[in-house]
Amino acid sequence: MRLTDFKVLTFDCYGTLIDWEGGIFAALRQLVSKVGAPLSRDEVLEAHARHESAQQIITPGKRYSELLAVVYKRLAEDWGVPVGWDECLDYGRTVRDWSAFDDSVAALRYLQQHYKLVILSNVDNESFAFANRKLAVAFDAVFTAEDIGSYKPDLRNFEYMLEKLSARGVAKEHILHTAESLFHDHRPANELGLASCLIHRRHAEGGFGATMNPGVTPHTDFRFTGMAELAEAHRAALAAAT
Repeated sequence: MRLTDFKVLTFDCYGTLIDWEGGIFAALRQLVSKVGAPLSRDEVLEAHARHESAQQIITPGKRYSELLAVVYKRLAEDWGVPVGWDECLDYGRTVRDWSAFDDSVAALRYLQQHYKLVILSNVDNESFAFANRKLAVAFDAVFTAEDIGSYKPDLRNFEYMLEKLSARGVAKEHILHTAESLFHDHRPANELGLASCLIHRRHAEGGFGATMNPGVTPHTDFRFTGMAELAEAHRAALAAAT
Protein backbone atom coordinates (compact mmCIF):
# COMPACT_ATOMS: atom_id res chain seq x y z
CA MET A 1 0.00 0.00 0.00
CA ARG A 2 1.34 3.43 -1.04
CA LEU A 3 0.16 6.96 -0.35
CA THR A 4 -0.19 7.43 -4.10
CA ASP A 5 -2.82 4.67 -4.26
CA PHE A 6 -5.54 7.01 -2.92
CA LYS A 7 -7.64 9.74 -4.50
CA VAL A 8 -9.33 11.20 -1.40
CA LEU A 9 -7.99 12.08 2.05
CA THR A 10 -10.72 12.29 4.67
CA PHE A 11 -9.66 14.19 7.79
CA ASP A 12 -10.65 14.44 11.36
CA CYS A 13 -10.21 18.13 12.17
CA TYR A 14 -9.84 18.74 15.93
CA GLY A 15 -6.72 17.04 17.24
CA THR A 16 -5.41 16.39 13.73
CA LEU A 17 -5.45 19.79 11.98
CA ILE A 18 -6.58 22.04 14.84
CA ASP A 19 -4.84 21.99 18.24
CA TRP A 20 -7.81 20.59 20.12
CA GLU A 21 -5.98 19.69 23.34
CA GLY A 22 -4.17 23.02 23.47
CA GLY A 23 -7.46 24.84 22.98
CA ILE A 24 -9.25 22.82 25.65
CA PHE A 25 -6.53 23.24 28.23
CA ALA A 26 -6.12 26.97 27.64
CA ALA A 27 -9.88 27.55 27.90
CA LEU A 28 -10.08 25.52 31.13
CA ARG A 29 -7.10 27.19 32.82
CA GLN A 30 -9.18 29.65 34.84
CA LEU A 31 -11.53 26.91 36.07
CA VAL A 32 -8.61 24.63 36.94
CA SER A 33 -6.97 27.44 38.93
CA LYS A 34 -9.93 27.34 41.35
CA VAL A 35 -9.59 23.62 42.08
CA GLY A 36 -8.21 22.85 45.54
CA ALA A 37 -5.79 20.09 44.49
CA PRO A 38 -3.34 20.67 41.63
CA LEU A 39 -4.25 18.94 38.35
CA SER A 40 -1.78 18.00 35.61
CA ARG A 41 -2.50 18.81 31.97
CA ASP A 42 -3.25 15.17 31.21
CA GLU A 43 -5.53 14.84 34.23
CA VAL A 44 -7.55 17.78 32.93
CA LEU A 45 -7.68 16.40 29.38
CA GLU A 46 -8.58 12.90 30.51
CA ALA A 47 -11.44 14.22 32.68
CA HIS A 48 -12.67 16.21 29.69
CA ALA A 49 -12.54 13.08 27.53
CA ARG A 50 -14.67 11.10 29.97
CA HIS A 51 -17.41 13.70 30.16
CA GLU A 52 -17.35 14.57 26.47
CA SER A 53 -17.57 10.95 25.34
CA ALA A 54 -20.41 10.19 27.76
CA GLN A 55 -22.36 13.28 26.73
CA GLN A 56 -21.96 12.52 23.03
CA ILE A 57 -23.61 9.14 23.62
CA ILE A 58 -26.43 10.57 25.76
CA THR A 59 -27.21 13.60 23.55
CA PRO A 60 -25.95 12.71 20.04
CA GLY A 61 -27.98 15.45 18.39
CA LYS A 62 -26.66 18.29 20.55
CA ARG A 63 -24.46 20.81 18.73
CA TYR A 64 -20.81 20.50 19.75
CA SER A 65 -20.46 24.00 21.19
CA GLU A 66 -23.56 23.38 23.33
CA LEU A 67 -22.31 19.94 24.35
CA LEU A 68 -19.04 21.52 25.52
CA ALA A 69 -21.05 23.75 27.84
CA VAL A 70 -22.45 20.65 29.54
CA VAL A 71 -18.96 19.15 29.75
CA TYR A 72 -17.76 22.32 31.49
CA LYS A 73 -20.61 22.09 34.00
CA ARG A 74 -19.77 18.43 34.77
CA LEU A 75 -16.07 19.21 35.22
CA ALA A 76 -16.88 22.07 37.60
CA GLU A 77 -19.12 19.75 39.62
CA ASP A 78 -16.41 17.08 39.79
CA TRP A 79 -13.85 19.62 40.94
CA GLY A 80 -16.15 21.35 43.42
CA VAL A 81 -16.08 24.75 41.70
CA PRO A 82 -19.37 26.70 41.47
CA VAL A 83 -20.09 28.07 37.99
CA GLY A 84 -23.00 29.78 36.27
CA TRP A 85 -24.54 28.60 33.01
CA ASP A 86 -23.28 31.70 31.17
CA GLU A 87 -19.73 30.65 32.04
CA CYS A 88 -20.46 27.17 30.69
CA LEU A 89 -21.78 28.64 27.43
CA ASP A 90 -18.69 30.84 27.15
CA TYR A 91 -16.53 27.72 27.31
CA GLY A 92 -18.54 26.11 24.53
CA ARG A 93 -17.89 29.11 22.31
CA THR A 94 -14.11 28.91 22.76
CA VAL A 95 -13.94 26.20 20.09
CA ARG A 96 -13.89 29.00 17.51
CA ASP A 97 -10.63 30.30 19.03
CA TRP A 98 -8.63 27.06 18.84
CA SER A 99 -5.56 27.39 16.63
CA ALA A 100 -4.36 25.31 13.71
CA PHE A 101 -1.21 23.28 14.21
CA ASP A 102 1.80 25.01 12.69
CA ASP A 103 2.15 22.47 9.88
CA SER A 104 -1.52 22.08 8.90
CA VAL A 105 -1.97 24.87 6.36
CA ALA A 106 1.14 24.24 4.26
CA ALA A 107 0.57 20.47 4.25
CA LEU A 108 -3.07 20.82 3.21
CA ARG A 109 -2.17 23.20 0.40
CA TYR A 110 0.37 20.70 -0.89
CA LEU A 111 -1.92 17.67 -0.53
CA GLN A 112 -4.76 19.48 -2.27
CA GLN A 113 -2.68 19.36 -5.46
CA HIS A 114 -2.88 15.54 -5.40
CA TYR A 115 -6.09 14.57 -3.56
CA LYS A 116 -9.65 15.60 -2.89
CA LEU A 117 -9.77 16.75 0.75
CA VAL A 118 -12.76 15.95 2.96
CA ILE A 119 -13.60 16.69 6.61
CA LEU A 120 -15.39 14.25 8.94
CA SER A 121 -15.59 16.07 12.26
CA ASN A 122 -17.29 15.85 15.66
CA VAL A 123 -18.27 19.49 15.51
CA ASP A 124 -21.11 21.80 14.49
CA ASN A 125 -21.07 23.71 11.22
CA GLU A 126 -20.72 27.16 12.73
CA SER A 127 -17.71 26.16 14.83
CA PHE A 128 -16.06 24.45 11.87
CA ALA A 129 -16.40 27.63 9.80
CA PHE A 130 -13.95 29.32 12.20
CA ALA A 131 -11.53 26.40 11.90
CA ASN A 132 -11.83 26.44 8.11
CA ARG A 133 -10.70 30.06 8.00
CA LYS A 134 -7.59 29.14 9.98
CA LEU A 135 -6.85 26.17 7.71
CA ALA A 136 -7.21 28.37 4.61
CA VAL A 137 -8.26 25.49 2.33
CA ALA A 138 -11.49 24.95 0.41
CA PHE A 139 -12.40 21.36 1.32
CA ASP A 140 -14.20 19.28 -1.28
CA ALA A 141 -16.77 18.15 1.29
CA VAL A 142 -17.44 18.75 4.98
CA PHE A 143 -19.41 16.26 7.07
CA THR A 144 -20.08 17.28 10.67
CA ALA A 145 -21.72 15.63 13.66
CA GLU A 146 -24.42 18.28 13.36
CA ASP A 147 -25.17 17.11 9.80
CA ILE A 148 -25.32 13.46 10.80
CA GLY A 149 -26.94 13.59 14.24
CA SER A 150 -24.31 11.47 15.98
CA TYR A 151 -20.69 11.63 17.07
CA LYS A 152 -17.71 9.50 16.14
CA PRO A 153 -16.86 6.73 16.93
CA ASP A 154 -20.44 5.90 15.93
CA LEU A 155 -20.20 3.96 12.66
CA ARG A 156 -23.13 6.01 11.39
CA ASN A 157 -20.80 8.97 10.84
CA PHE A 158 -18.45 6.96 8.65
CA GLU A 159 -21.30 5.25 6.80
CA TYR A 160 -22.81 8.66 6.06
CA MET A 161 -19.50 9.91 4.70
CA LEU A 162 -18.94 6.80 2.59
CA GLU A 163 -22.47 7.00 1.18
CA LYS A 164 -22.08 10.66 0.20
CA LEU A 165 -18.67 10.06 -1.39
CA SER A 166 -19.92 6.96 -3.20
CA ALA A 167 -22.65 9.11 -4.75
CA ARG A 168 -19.83 11.25 -6.16
CA GLY A 169 -18.15 8.19 -7.65
CA VAL A 170 -15.52 7.71 -4.94
CA ALA A 171 -14.96 4.06 -4.00
CA LYS A 172 -13.98 3.15 -0.43
CA GLU A 173 -10.64 1.70 -1.59
CA HIS A 174 -9.65 5.13 -2.91
CA ILE A 175 -10.14 6.82 0.49
CA LEU A 176 -7.46 7.23 3.19
CA HIS A 177 -8.90 8.37 6.53
CA THR A 178 -6.38 10.60 8.28
CA ALA A 179 -6.70 11.31 11.99
CA GLU A 180 -5.07 11.49 15.41
CA SER A 181 -7.67 9.69 17.53
CA LEU A 182 -7.43 5.92 17.73
CA PHE A 183 -10.75 5.94 19.61
CA HIS A 184 -12.84 8.27 17.45
CA ASP A 185 -11.39 7.46 14.04
CA HIS A 186 -9.07 4.51 13.61
CA ARG A 187 -11.14 1.96 15.50
CA PRO A 188 -14.30 2.60 13.42
CA ALA A 189 -12.19 2.83 10.25
CA ASN A 190 -10.93 -0.68 11.03
CA GLU A 191 -14.47 -1.94 11.54
CA LEU A 192 -15.51 -0.66 8.11
CA GLY A 193 -12.36 -1.79 6.29
CA LEU A 194 -11.29 1.78 5.59
CA ALA A 195 -7.57 2.47 5.13
CA SER A 196 -6.26 4.90 7.72
CA CYS A 197 -3.31 7.16 8.44
CA LEU A 198 -2.37 8.07 12.03
CA ILE A 199 -1.22 11.64 12.65
CA HIS A 200 0.31 10.97 16.06
CA ARG A 201 0.37 14.45 17.56
CA ARG A 202 0.83 13.03 21.08
CA HIS A 203 3.90 10.96 20.18
CA ALA A 204 6.04 12.88 22.69
CA GLU A 205 3.54 12.73 25.57
CA GLY A 206 2.15 9.22 25.32
CA GLY A 207 -1.26 8.32 26.65
CA PHE A 208 -4.55 9.40 25.10
CA GLY A 209 -5.11 12.91 26.47
CA ALA A 210 -8.51 14.29 25.47
CA THR A 211 -9.55 11.07 23.70
CA MET A 212 -10.71 7.87 25.31
CA ASN A 213 -8.55 4.74 25.42
CA PRO A 214 -9.63 2.64 22.41
CA GLY A 215 -8.94 -0.63 24.23
CA VAL A 216 -7.28 -2.84 21.64
CA THR A 217 -4.96 -0.68 19.53
CA PRO A 218 -6.44 -0.35 16.04
CA HIS A 219 -4.43 -1.10 12.91
CA THR A 220 -3.19 1.92 10.96
CA ASP A 221 -1.78 1.72 7.44
CA PHE A 222 0.46 4.78 7.77
CA ARG A 223 1.82 6.65 10.79
CA PHE A 224 3.30 10.15 10.94
CA THR A 225 3.97 12.54 13.81
CA GLY A 226 2.48 15.52 11.98
CA MET A 227 1.00 16.80 8.75
CA ALA A 228 4.35 18.03 7.45
CA GLU A 229 5.70 14.50 7.71
CA LEU A 230 2.72 13.18 5.74
CA ALA A 231 3.28 15.72 2.98
CA GLU A 232 6.98 14.87 2.82
CA ALA A 233 6.21 11.15 2.63
CA HIS A 234 3.89 11.82 -0.29
CA ARG A 235 6.63 13.75 -2.09
CA ALA A 236 8.97 10.81 -1.57
CA ALA A 237 6.34 8.36 -2.84
CA LEU A 238 5.85 10.44 -5.98
CA ALA A 239 9.60 10.60 -6.59
CA ALA A 240 9.91 6.83 -6.14
CA ALA A 241 7.16 6.25 -8.67
CA THR A 242 8.89 8.24 -11.42
